[in-house]
Amino acid sequence: MTLAARDLEALSLWRRHLHAMPEVSGEEHGTAAEVVRFLAQTSPDEIVTGLGGTGVAAVFNGEKPGPTVMFRAELDGLPIAELSHDLPYRSRIDGKGHMCGHDGHMATLAGLAFALAERRPATGRVILLFQPAEETGAGAADVLADEAFKRLAPDYTFSLHNMPGIPFGLSWIKPGAANCASCGLKIRLTGKTAHASMPETGVSPAKAIASLIPALTDLRRGTIQGGDLVLATVTHVALGEPAFGIAPGEAELWVTLRTVNDDQMAALQERAEALGRGAAAEGGLAVTFSYHEAFRHCMNDAKAVDIIRRALDGEGLPHVEGETLRASEDFGRFADVSTSAMFFLGAGENHPALHNPTYDFPDQLIPIGARIFKRIADDLLG
Repeated sequence: MTLAARDLEALSLWRRHLHAMPEVSGEEHGTAAEVVRFLAQTSPDEIVTGLGGTGVAAVFNGEKPGPTVMFRAELDGLPIAELSHDLPYRSRIDGKGHMCGHDGHMATLAGLAFALAERRPATGRVILLFQPAEETGAGAADVLADEAFKRLAPDYTFSLHNMPGIPFGLSWIKPGAANCASCGLKIRLTGKTAHASMPETGVSPAKAIASLIPALTDLRRGTIQGGDLVLATVTHVALGEPAFGIAPGEAELWVTLRTVNDDQMAALQERAEALGRGAAAEGGLAVTFSYHEAFRHCMNDAKAVDIIRRALDGEGLPHVEGETLRASEDFGRFADVSTSAMFFLGAGENHPALHNPTYDFPDQLIPIGARIFKRIADDLLG
């Protein structure tokens, strides 16, 4: 598949338009409307909106019955202020930016839509899913729970993620765990405030918080390569009120827990909570726990991986067996309903990292990703 020069220019301009108007997880109403508007020119047989909140699915039917093959991109940006001040299409939304490349992933799916507009699959159907709220881990679960999604019922689901640090155009693909499981744990400690001149009359959580930070960090063990990585990263701490006259009575600690697979996560949660209860008991404090932004590990099906490898070989594109990424990704939930796999497409060894405030998706990846997706669709559907 080769996209026409005018299509490549249109996709690049559209990607830059999306880059300038980022919306964070759960707020992607304008982005979803823009996807519907842009895809209208490709005349899909059906467009489904409101999936899991703001999700959009474009359906392209084949001439005969066959499998349903779904390709997924993400709608959401991040609450990160963009620092690329000389970029003419830099974010126009204060404090928000497409610092993960989801704008480029959407443009890649649109490139596939251009190809499908020229030639529908011989059998089955292709679904292009633009999913909300990937960054919080809520989007895929919400889409799967939506009654409107149940009739889409993909047999196969594929996705890519651009990856700085990998040579440009090189794909990483492997069966098994592609991304780690992770979740956010909030530990809240409650004692009793006091006048700062008489701290002994209160119950301060200061010592408990001070002991928890290194104790949680020391939970780290294992390696990605060994498949047993356990990681606890303290990301936020709040103690008392911003006042000089009050000895603190409350504190909150946020920690991100990360494991290679879901089975290891329950044990890590148990250890983290035990540390919290121990610190609270020693300080005479009450303690509560709450979990947020839970990501299951992303597991690549071996059959789906073989399909991606054949497509890469068919397009003459380089690929190697990659490694499990520490970063989390909610794409793994689609394994519950379909044969699925994600691969990582190199954005360049010296390209700014994901979530970096100067990150920008390379437009040259759009036709490469679209070619790979189209070859997968052709191999499965004819």
